[in-house]
Amino acid sequence: MDHPVRHQLTLLLTSPRVAPGLLSATAWDTVRGADAVLAADPDAATPRSLRAADVEVSRPGPEHLASPQSLARHLLTRVEGTLVWVGSPDGDPGLAEALAVELPEQDPPTLELLIASWDTPGARLLDAVSVMDRLRSPGGCPWDAEQTHTSLTPYLLEEAYEAAEVLERLDGPDGAGLRSDAVDELGDVLLQVLFHARVGADHPDDPFDVDDVAGALVAKLVRRHPHVFADRDEHDAQDAAAVEASWEAIKAQENAGKAHRAHPLDGIPAGMPSLARAAKVASRLERGGHEDWLASQVGELENAGDAGSRLLRAVLELRAQGTDPDAALRHTLRAVAQAARALGSDRT
Repeated sequence: MDHPVRHQLTLLLTSPRVAPGLLSATAWDTVRGADAVLAADPDAATPRSLRAADVEVSRPGPEHLASPQSLARHLLTRVEGTLVWVGSPDGDPGLAEALAVELPEQDPPTLELLIASWDTPGARLLDAVSVMDRLRSPGGCPWDAEQTHTSLTPYLLEEAYEAAEVLERLDGPDGAGLRSDAVDELGDVLLQVLFHARVGADHPDDPFDVDDVAGALVAKLVRRHPHVFADRDEHDAQDAAAVEASWEAIKAQENAGKAHRAHPLDGIPAGMPSLARAAKVASRLERGGHEDWLASQVGELENAGDAGSRLLRAVLELRAQGTDPDAALRHTLRAVAQAARALGSDRT
């Protein structure tokens, strides 16, 4: 038969990334059944949510909050029945260690660590958004405050190339040692997204923020995956090829209502690297049913002595083999660079 715990001190911890009050059922039962609930600041978010639910939250005197040791001694002397300490946003550093030292040897109370709320996947993104907002806001970083979409664009391109360099090697023989590099480079790309979203929020007439960016992305992903989010019987996708065909069809419907996307080649950035742009142009024309026309056009340019057409011909041939021309050339250049380093520092 279970017997009630006579003296128990519960350290109740919550995630700062979860809305106050979204506690587990066990946590709510614990605070409602406690003989006393204490917090360093009853007006902090979590204690305030408890008070809103008619749970009385008290604050120790300032002398007890002077150090982890003094707080530990105070909590242990206050334990009568069940006592709950609501963890502070900083996690009360040193308190757990101090409790272990101060715990009496004779008739010690039971110590319980209760995790009342957990971070959901992606919760650390909230920290990233908060840090970016702090950097850009008054009193933050002067350099960050001066940046514009135009001034930041070179960094976005540079970080994307650096991420691609690492990611393409991640599945290779030396990939095991690149996991932390991949995390770092992807973080740099994420920073650029957050930075541009924060700059967009400052526009005086037509602002957009990170929630607009994320919301548009979610809506697009749901809309373009009807086989996942809609009726599977109506939107059957047997394999990846069927999914890709459905994606392109839905994308075409979306672009049909955009005046600036009337032609298959519309939307391909003029500043895109030439080899990648050539592959994209070929892909768009092939999907539009103009594959034979493109081959004929390239042939005519070759016959006229056009040098670029020879490169475009190579792009078409690689694509026909299922090879990404841009990725293939990057791979070759890495191999050449590695071989060149083996030559040593002698001039050649």
